[in-house]
Amino acid sequence: MHDWPYPFWIAHRGAGTLAPENTLAAFRLGASHGYRMFECDVKLSSDGIPFLLHDDTLDRTTTATAASKVEPVAGRHPWRDLIRLDAGSWHSPAFAGEPLPTLEAIADFCLAHACFLNIEIKPTIGTERHTGEVVAQEAARLWRNAVVPPLLTSFDIPALEGALAAQPELPRGLLIDALEDQSWAQWLAHAKRLQCQAIVCNHALWDAGSVSAAKASGFRLLSYTVNENEEVQRLIGLGTDGVITDRVDQFHPHS
Repeated sequence: MHDWPYPFWIAHRGAGTLAPENTLAAFRLGASHGYRMFECDVKLSSDGIPFLLHDDTLDRTTTATAASKVEPVAGRHPWRDLIRLDAGSWHSPAFAGEPLPTLEAIADFCLAHACFLNIEIKPTIGTERHTGEVVAQEAARLWRNAVVPPLLTSFDIPALEGALAAQPELPRGLLIDALEDQSWAQWLAHAKRLQCQAIVCNHALWDAGSVSAAKASGFRLLSYTVNENEEVQRLIGLGTDGVITDRVDQFHPHS
């Protein structure tokens, strides 16, 4: 993607912390603050429906107390049970009853409002490659008539391998949290092998050296999760291409 089509400002999980993360309510609130690109986390239900949830388990962001005790892993529940959960009350009473959304519902919102999407693939343990394949196939179907497809990202290399195999034309990005186990050169080699267009990493990892190395390899550079203006200015000064932020109320987005 020589002409990078995505805005600089990306709303984390819809609207950061101002609404229940990874819900349509969060996307609506983020859009009301002028955001045109969103990041979200997508995994599969036990019957193969891509839906939005960050955690492996249900207990932090839904009311699935009884279900969590029986089976704590979210991806081992069928969609018919997941859709009944309240994914808003944990945040505040104003969002009580907000459901978990499918990827299809988020696609409908983004396409209707001319918004862009960064889909972070969050596989359940043991389903990594399969999740990447299904999410990529569903993204290709949902955005089949769109000019700009969603950006698929993941920390999980097998998930990105699945996405590449299933829909090689969709753009991909490798997520990096730390360099403890591998060098920059090794991470960049992974991203090249996966034919990624972007590196998306913990903002603290970007400095003059890492930016130069990633740019020399032809990647676009994104950062998460950036909530302080001083850090935003540092990243702009380094020449990075986008930030993912919780502070949709503080930073005015621009494309």
